[in-house]
Amino acid sequence: MDQNQKKCLVCERSSQEIPLLGLTYRDEQFWICPEHLPVLIHHPGQLVGKLPGAEHLAPHED
Repeated sequence: MDQNQKKCLVCERSSQEIPLLGLTYRDEQFWICPEHLPVLIHHPGQLVGKLPGAEHLAPHED
């Protein structure tokens, strides 16, 4: 991902539109907004095709 284009993995809004949280995964930098952070935690399978290796992430279970 181009470091100049900080956009949410899910909704693709930029840091000019919404706060973004940075995460490093597989030595790459990604961004996600607070609205979609629960997707990463509870439904990472929804990020397949957007986050490399998302199909291998286990969802959090309460």
